[in-house]
Amino acid sequence: MSVRTTTRRRQLGAMMRKLRARKGLTLEEAGGLVGVSKATISRYETQAGPVKWIVIDALCRGYGATESERRVVVGLAKDAKQQGWWNSFADSIPESMNLLLTLEDEAVRESHFSCVYVPGLLQTRAYSTALQKANEVPLEEVEVERLVDIRMKRQEILARPKPPRLWAILDESVIRRVVGSPQTMKEQLARLLEANDSPHVTLQVLPFSKGAHAAALGSFVIIGGAEPALDVVYVDFHAGSLFLEKDEELERYRLAFEYLQAQALDMEASSAMIHCALKEL
Repeated sequence: MSVRTTTRRRQLGAMMRKLRARKGLTLEEAGGLVGVSKATISRYETQAGPVKWIVIDALCRGYGATESERRVVVGLAKDAKQQGWWNSFADSIPESMNLLLTLEDEAVRESHFSCVYVPGLLQTRAYSTALQKANEVPLEEVEVERLVDIRMKRQEILARPKPPRLWAILDESVIRRVVGSPQTMKEQLARLLEANDSPHVTLQVLPFSKGAHAAALGSFVIIGGAEPALDVVYVDFHAGSLFLEKDEELERYRLAFEYLQAQALDMEASSAMIHCALKEL
């Protein structure tokens, strides 16, 4: 089985780059702070090879990281080799899915905007199965079942003692598009209504009547880490997936989500619209 970079190691590298950049140090200057080589600092930042948490701790202090930042980063360094539940699937799933699953496993909050389908974390098994069967390249039944099993397993993060805070904004087309059969869609809409009653889920519908909006180009997810600096934007499109983590990229999508929150119906009105869509089936 191939060994892939864990999300903890990936996040650690990104955080160390940001802390050094914020301090305005070169790789060589950073190494001089703690007595390691320029190559070691580069390796720590580029996810290549193991790390020593004691060195990471010293670098954080040298970079002037806050106590909260230092705790998060040292925790990442100590757990950098840890793999998640999906590791047994790792050789048979795309790298993009591997990254999504690992990021999601660490998330403390997720902000979704969906303009085509229900977010994976809120899909029923029948709805998810219908989506997989609609693939432009027909999949074997066993492959469909395997992919749906992974999606259902993902949803277990919402049942944790401390689940991530999920905020989902759905374009009205999501609740109007019949995926699978009318019965499948009825069950899916009922699942959304149930989710909107959950204390850790907020669901809003963006109605057609709002016209053009801040995310007209497509769906996205902001996956929130323990610190804002660990946030990542996930964008899924037909040809692949993008993971965006630059500060300017994060700011753009955060701002777009804030605008969408303001344009969408509130929770009560959103549930009422979903009820109407369900009755019409």
